[in-house]
Parts: sequence; C-alpha cells; structure tokens
Amino acid sequence: MKQHYTVAGHGFTVEAEESLFAEMLQYQPFIDEQGSNTLFTVHIQQSTAPIIYKELHRQEDEGQTLICGETTEGNTVLEYLLGEKVTGWLVCSQDFKEGYAYYIGKQRLFMVNNALMMMYTFITSDKLTTLFHSSVVSYQGKAYMFLGKSGTGKSTHSQLWLKYLEGAELVNDDNPVVRVIEGKAYVYGSPWSGKTPCYRNVCYPIGGIVKLKQAPYNEIRRMKAIEAYVALAMSISGMRWKKWMGDGLHETENRLTAVVPVWHLSCLPDQGAAEICSTAITNKE
Repeated sequence: MKQHYTVAGHGFTVEAEESLFAEMLQYQPFIDEQGSNTLFTVHIQQSTAPIIYKELHRQEDEGQTLICGETTEGNTVLEYLLGEKVTGWLVCSQDFKEGYAYYIGKQRLFMVNNALMMMYTFITSDKLTTLFHSSVVSYQGKAYMFLGKSGTGKSTHSQLWLKYLEGAELVNDDNPVVRVIEGKAYVYGSPWSGKTPCYRNVCYPIGGIVKLKQAPYNEIRRMKAIEAYVALAMSISGMRWKKWMGDGLHETENRLTAVVPVWHLSCLPDQGAAEICSTAITNKE
C-alpha cells in the first residue's frame, strides 16, 4: 500500500503493509491524496538479514545512537540503536530519491519516523529547507524558535510562553521545518515532535530565534552575524561531508542569519524569563 504526504510544501511517499498506516497517526494531518510533488519514496519492510556497510560517522544522543556509513556500491546506510539494541537500517539510493527502511521486531514506527525524517532532511537540504532541533511557539501571528542542547530547557521555555502569554500556541516541540521563500523565513509544523505529541500542519513567518542558556538570572541580547550563524548551524543536522548537502545547508543558514534576528537568552525557568524574552524579541513596548 502507498500513502502520500506533504510537509512544508515538500512531498514524499511511504510504501508498506497496510497495517503500518494505522500506527502512523501523527502523519494524518499531512496526508496528500494527490501526491503530485513527491520528492522521495521510502519502502518499509521487516529485516531478514543485517545490512553490511562501512561505518563513516557515529552520533549518540539521549540513549540513541545513529551510525552512518556506505555500502560497497556507494549507497548511504543509517543504522539505528536504542541503547545497545539495533532497531533497523535505512539504505538510501545515491540520489536519495529512494529509501529502504528495514525494522527489527516491534520497532517499526520508530524506524519509520527516523527514516522519513532523515530522508526528508537529505533531499531538501539544497532547497533552502532544513529541520531544526528546536521548540517553537506562535504568538501574535509569528513564530518564535528556541534552540539549545538537549536538557537546556527549550520545551520548558515554550511552556512558559504558553502559560504566561495569552494567545501563545505550541507549533512543534522538537523538529520543525524551516524554509526561506522569496527572501522571507517561515517555520512549519511537522510529524516529528519528539516526546511531545504536537503534529500540526501549520506555517508562520519567523519573528525571532533564541538560543537558550541556563543561568541564575534572566538576560537577553541580540547576537551578531557570525555568532548567530554558529548558533543556527549547531541546531541543524545533515551530512555536511557530502558537498551538495553541505553547500545547501550553508546557503540556508546564511540567508536565515540575514533575515531573522537571533538572540541569546540566559535564563531561569520562570515567568520572568518568558516576559523578558517576549518583550525583546516581539518588539513590545
């Protein structure tokens, strides 16, 4: 069975057993019955044997490990582990238009989410589009993105806005999509929102981006261009060693730095942090 989806204007197709789609509830807001703008297709099936590849890169985060490598034919392979347990592999065609996700045991939805998110990241990296590791809220018609390492308090700060600023709403809590279109920056909801179930098919112009740092006080300042570029780059994943992907991400980061104000917030997890931040970045008097 096939199903088409569109996220932030970019489409993709999933081909799998019919029973899988009943599990993919977070993707329902993004269903595209026409499937006219599909950029890639991912085929999902249960693994029958390990994928043999050469390891090139390894990333560990919050008990999860992602290993990136290549087959002897030059196809990109991603191996996913929870703790020390392998959950499956994603094998990409060399043009990244076809992906084959192989899951082990009961980790089918985990593999689907990771495979689709990574394929989406790869294929859109040269289209002024990127996924951010960020929590995002909307407020008074614009979106505000909060960046930082895991455990910094991105989700906590979003919740402070929701609690203390009337009309604020959560857009996405982990992996929103950002696009630059005709010189303007927009953020979109996505099917990938980490531990918080927030799967909204919405779009807002970006009013500001804030890098968070825990501190015993609340203080905010506007970042200069180079510092802002580094803050953005650290919140964006991609295989930068592949030239076309690296060049595409660099161009997106440059354009975002030019059109979106980026701030640094040292803060406590309290009402004052939300107030000082919102006052500065929304230009409230």
